[in-house]
Amino acid sequence: MQDALVDMGPKASPAQISEDTLAEEAGNATKRTLQLGTVSSSLIKFHAFPQQGNDQAVARPALRKKTGEGKESLERPCGLGCIVIPSCQRFNNIQCFLVFFCILVASQGIVFGLVDLSIDTFQKENHLGTSENLVLSLTYDISSCLIVLFISYYGGRGNIPRWIAFSSFLVGVGSLFFAFPYISDGRYQLSADPEDTCQEMKIIKTCRKASPSFQAKYIASFILGQIVQGIAGMPLYILGTIFIDNSVATHSAGIYLGLMDASLILGYSLAYVIGAPLMKGTENSTFLISVEDIDDHHEWLRSWWIYFGFVSLTAWITLIPLSCFPHSVRGTAKIKAEKRKQLHPFDNKFKDKEFGTSIKDLFANTWVLMKDPVFICLALTKASESLVLIGASEFLPIYIENQFVLTHTLATKIAGFVLLPGGALGQLLGGIIVSKLHMSCKALMRFTIVTSVISLVFFGFVIFVRCDTIPFAGINEDYDGTGQLGNLTAPCNSHCRCSSSLYSAICGRDHIGYFSPCFAGCIQSKIIQDDKTYYNCSCIKEGLTTADDQGDFIDARPGTCDAKCYKLPLFIAFIFSTILFSVFSGIPNTLTILRIVSDNQRSLALGLAFVFLRIFGTIPGPIVFKMTADISCIFRETEYCGKKGNCWIYNKMKMAYLLVGICCICKVVTIFFTAIALCLCKYLPKDNSEILHMPVKNPTVKKKRKN
Repeated sequence: MQDALVDMGPKASPAQISEDTLAEEAGNATKRTLQLGTVSSSLIKFHAFPQQGNDQAVARPALRKKTGEGKESLERPCGLGCIVIPSCQRFNNIQCFLVFFCILVASQGIVFGLVDLSIDTFQKENHLGTSENLVLSLTYDISSCLIVLFISYYGGRGNIPRWIAFSSFLVGVGSLFFAFPYISDGRYQLSADPEDTCQEMKIIKTCRKASPSFQAKYIASFILGQIVQGIAGMPLYILGTIFIDNSVATHSAGIYLGLMDASLILGYSLAYVIGAPLMKGTENSTFLISVEDIDDHHEWLRSWWIYFGFVSLTAWITLIPLSCFPHSVRGTAKIKAEKRKQLHPFDNKFKDKEFGTSIKDLFANTWVLMKDPVFICLALTKASESLVLIGASEFLPIYIENQFVLTHTLATKIAGFVLLPGGALGQLLGGIIVSKLHMSCKALMRFTIVTSVISLVFFGFVIFVRCDTIPFAGINEDYDGTGQLGNLTAPCNSHCRCSSSLYSAICGRDHIGYFSPCFAGCIQSKIIQDDKTYYNCSCIKEGLTTADDQGDFIDARPGTCDAKCYKLPLFIAFIFSTILFSVFSGIPNTLTILRIVSDNQRSLALGLAFVFLRIFGTIPGPIVFKMTADISCIFRETEYCGKKGNCWIYNKMKMAYLLVGICCICKVVTIFFTAIALCLCKYLPKDNSEILHMPVKNPTVKKKRKN
């Protein structure tokens, strides 16, 4: 009886009350019922008995019959199963739901960032083959692509908050899978640490890799983790979007969806900031780990699984709160009633059409969307836009590191702490702008085109912000005429038997960079105040000499030479603006997809759009940008344990042109398909495509149309 009384609230929403006295009395009864919801359950049951003798007993069945067709009947109190706390009903709104939802989305964003950094470190240190790299990188996209249609079609018919709560559980479990390899030790097969200086007749053992048990454990755990995260992500980004759009007014959806997407990017950026120090081991990854580094090695392992464990805990914290939300939060009935008064481009065809729950119905509904050219163009636009963010996340740290001669750790921090939040701000501002201006479908498409053109202009500026190439012996410097370009070996170091697998760049007093102290011909090194210096370098003959405390003249210091380039702040400003305007179109694109399809197709439309995004965006994207990095490489270690070696030196100019060129092509594709969709909209009725918020003044007329 208590549930029956509480359920009466949404069934008597003002949008569904007719003009007769019977419905008016039912509405008054509903108000009394909502007031009783704040009283203890015993009082609710006590007041239920005398109401059965009133005329409301006649009104309730009629009202239930009238509202039984809509989903407003699922607007229930907030609670966990049969446990309903009246004082907690103040949290039964979309704002409180959004808080926990954004925490969960940000948690998965952190997982994505940590996984990318971890895989990048693992690939460099173990020189994985192409097939292993593709499996580790694309498992998430492939697994999510295989299940997204089923989750979007069947999940949209069920209790969406329960689906999202299940996703929070899976996010935590998937994060633990990623932490599992780091919990136990046995990461390296330790061997003697080779000297990096010039030594005649020395024997170099450069083949180092993780222990077979760790490598197998890592690959298996990360594949399982990626699969679990792929399953967990689809209810978040498909069903979560539908739930938010159902629970807010049309002109407010952009703000809420912008907060959701911004949370994901901020989580990813936070992972770059906290995970960058853990990549210090890759900066000198050419040297084998020594016995003295065991303590640091254990600390390194512990940091990885602590971070993954923290993300699991954060995701599971949202499990119970999200499970307490009902099928529809308070106020959804009124919002849906207002939305039904708005004209819709496809109302005449599909508004009242109900699809079944069989697989055949799923494919039939999918085929209906596939025949819609406007939807196809918008889905392809969404895929092309994803490539720009992939380029920023995958390629930007490498670009900054090589273009401005920074350490890998610092370049990763800059990308995560300064640049990627531009994507979050762009998503949020894009949602706010389109919401405040109450844009129609055509206006949203025009907004996408304009912001894409602006981002193209900023991409043009970015390509001119680069630093001059530093002289590097054997690459663009020929050892004062004694060597050859493209060959690190010269007469001054031929007796050292140096290996190109041991990369440890130094800067000589002649302001020329050398691949390693060995290739500079240095035969002695000292550690003075935690800084290593090199002496008696046979290839360094010019430049000012500086004596140390012991009177010995220093020939070289570790690290790359100072490029004397101060364009990094300007680059940050341009690339920040580029990313900002580039992602402005994210929320407008999603809103347009939601508006051009009927209500009963929205979740499946988003799911199908994600299939396009995976097939044409996130799956080929990493492959394209990795190929771009390989093309830009001008010196790579010849062989490492029988596998393709790492790239040590890149062509800065070629890298800049390729990065900007690919991103510009993506923006041109976005403009092209959005323009086609905009042109196709002229075949829609003008009222439907331009006027999206037109309240119906005569409910009686609308009622006759439905009949």
